[in-house]
Amino acid sequence: MLTSKIHMRVYFDHNATTPLDPGVLEVVTRVLRDEFGNPSSVHHFGQRAKAVLDDARTEVARLIGGEPSEVVFTSGGTEADNFALRGAAEALEPTGRKHLIATTIEHEAVLVTLKALARRGWKTTLLPVDATGIVSPDALREAIDDSTALVSVMHANNEIGTVQPVAALARIAHEYGALFHTDAVQSAGKIPVDVRALGADLLSISAHKFYGPKGAGALWIKRGTRIAAILTGGKHERSRRAGTENVAGIAGLGAAAALAMKKLDGEAARLGALRDRLEAAVLAAVPGTAINGSRTPRVPNTTNISFEGIEAESLLIALDLEGFAVSTGSACSSGSLEPSHVLKALGQSPDMIHGSIRFSLSRMTTDEEIDYVLGVLPTTVARIREILGAG
Repeated sequence: MLTSKIHMRVYFDHNATTPLDPGVLEVVTRVLRDEFGNPSSVHHFGQRAKAVLDDARTEVARLIGGEPSEVVFTSGGTEADNFALRGAAEALEPTGRKHLIATTIEHEAVLVTLKALARRGWKTTLLPVDATGIVSPDALREAIDDSTALVSVMHANNEIGTVQPVAALARIAHEYGALFHTDAVQSAGKIPVDVRALGADLLSISAHKFYGPKGAGALWIKRGTRIAAILTGGKHERSRRAGTENVAGIAGLGAAAALAMKKLDGEAARLGALRDRLEAAVLAAVPGTAINGSRTPRVPNTTNISFEGIEAESLLIALDLEGFAVSTGSACSSGSLEPSHVLKALGQSPDMIHGSIRFSLSRMTTDEEIDYVLGVLPTTVARIREILGAG
């Protein structure tokens, strides 16, 4: 059997979502209870709610090195990505720029949006990545031209954690007069993110990826950037995103951003050491394993490991029965029978793609939890391989 008595439950799927930090929960609860006013109302209750938004906007801006006035609150990373792509496309369409560039390993929020824009007559180009998951600036230089409106390259990949050379790519985009967007959903709160140093014009983040609530995110829009609103109605968010703001969720986003600023450096080093220890032990103890993507640069909490002769979903279920929550890749693609488009873009063989598991750690992850999974994983893999006749 693949089951045993579960001694503890361990969550290794923090790239899918993170637990709400207790301090953030307190902020969200207080705002839900006390700050019920509409931020657009001019009376006392409305102005108190508006003050909550102002404070959160300041904290988000501090986290990413921008100005508060440049932060537009959204419902999360997917809306922020859509806003960046669709908003830039609509704003720049009258100029004759109808070419969009991204990479083959972007999140579905970008890739599916590009497909939708392509059906409306936009030319789209997906840049390849190398075997480590990194896109070359030379590849962008070959693809871009004077008709390019926007280049969108994620800062850190959600499945393998690799960090792209965003600053170099943004410089090339600007040489051709194109805007540059980066999806920083998986990097914000994990590694330093500075919009000025990155050279971005647009940057997306999501609260629930760094211990904030679901349903709250932001798009940073560099002052002066041409972008059209994709949600129209009232004059909320300086007429950039209509709809009454999710005040409690945004308060949680601001609290999570403030907390991330305090813990960033120390936690990054600790998580990197835990991740490296996990990887080294798995490679040593389990034959036929390999790390997917670049070892560096990479966000410190993420590893994607291929297990030869294993169906990843079988291993995921077996580990869940042992008390471990892991992932086969993007949570937004769960339930799909399609192989990971990220690992496919790296040139991995179908067998290795189908046998890949992502472990993503957090500030809650302990040495004891790493030891626990290392005590169970080798025998679990061996049992599955024996059942499948691959042992």
